[in-house]
Amino acid sequence: MLMRNFFNDNLFDDFFGTFARPASKTAYPYMLMGTDIKENDDGYELGIELPGYKKEDVKAELKDGYLTVSAQTSKENNEEENGKYIRRERYVGSCSRSYYVGKDVKQENIKARFEDGILKISIPKPQLEAPKEENHLIAIEG
Repeated sequence: MLMRNFFNDNLFDDFFGTFARPASKTAYPYMLMGTDIKENDDGYELGIELPGYKKEDVKAELKDGYLTVSAQTSKENNEEENGKYIRRERYVGSCSRSYYVGKDVKQENIKARFEDGILKISIPKPQLEAPKEENHLIAIEG
């Protein structure tokens, strides 16, 4: 039997039950910024889940063919009630995720909007130009 390590455990986790924490500590990071990517005729539509964030908290940047979406927020519960605090929680966090969209995509062609905790980004498909055929004439002597 292993001894319980009181230095790494939170005393109140057992008191409040499992609903207060993620189901699996290894699965939790993958739930953050869940992304749906849909292809249509003109391009791609990304739907990135950012629950609890506001439009002002979110930033999108295109650099070297990578679209990086990052969000940062801090929340504090300052409500005071009669009695002693059993638990007060504050949240300060940031998350970031990068998507390779290609070096041919230009920043001015990407459209983004934030609705109901979901960042929706439209990325056009790169227009590949047909190579221009050049005539290479050979000089004829004579």
